[in-house]
Amino acid sequence: MRVRFIGSGDAFGSGGRWQTCISVTAGDLRVLVDCGATSLTAMKAQGVDPGSVDAVVLTHLHGDHFGGLPFLVLDGQFSRRVRPLRVLGPPGTGARLTQAMETLFPGSSRVERRFPVEVGELATDGTPTALGPLSVSAWQVVHECGAPPLAVRVDDGRAAFAYTGDTEWTPALAEAARGASLLAAESYTYDRPIRYHLDYRTLREHAAELDAGRIVLTHMSGAMLSRLADATHPAAHDGMTVDL
Repeated sequence: MRVRFIGSGDAFGSGGRWQTCISVTAGDLRVLVDCGATSLTAMKAQGVDPGSVDAVVLTHLHGDHFGGLPFLVLDGQFSRRVRPLRVLGPPGTGARLTQAMETLFPGSSRVERRFPVEVGELATDGTPTALGPLSVSAWQVVHECGAPPLAVRVDDGRAAFAYTGDTEWTPALAEAARGASLLAAESYTYDRPIRYHLDYRTLREHAAELDAGRIVLTHMSGAMLSRLADATHPAAHDGMTVDL
């Protein structure tokens, strides 16, 4: 399994980083974990073919984690994509995708394409969903976004990648991290608590509960980026690749 942080930034492009978009590849299958609004541009800037994406797994439906999906679908339409695109997300994902596409490009959700977009909902209690040779599990966390927010884990039977999504601390993060080879953890601020988000001091206090082989920080504000030298956990950066 190979994990590539195509985008490791927050909603506001702090540090000039792309919004959340994490590529997980296992064999010939490429999955994006989240697809923020800048994801299509970030992929093309880094030489990642959008047509190689087989599926998108969404943690929640905010624009910096979900807003690039309409552009990914339209790019496939205009590049004559034929392979199916599967989307797995929290309850309400299908309706939100239709709404977003109609808001951005009226009529686009009703166009007949050469490829199907298959939208499914993830269980919020850790029950896995099959995705080809992978399994995807999700746990509800604590973030206000108009639909159940999730922490997710992608497992190929040999290695597993987990991501907290956006959330304040919750025991669900320990469930998502259990047995993971790599956990990407939101670290929005260094020590300033912000509702619905995880700060580094709280993450560090709970690190012993996170049974993951490695922890990498992501989704960092400018304030957090200025304190990376004070953190004991490494931080992701755009284009960073980790082999598991």
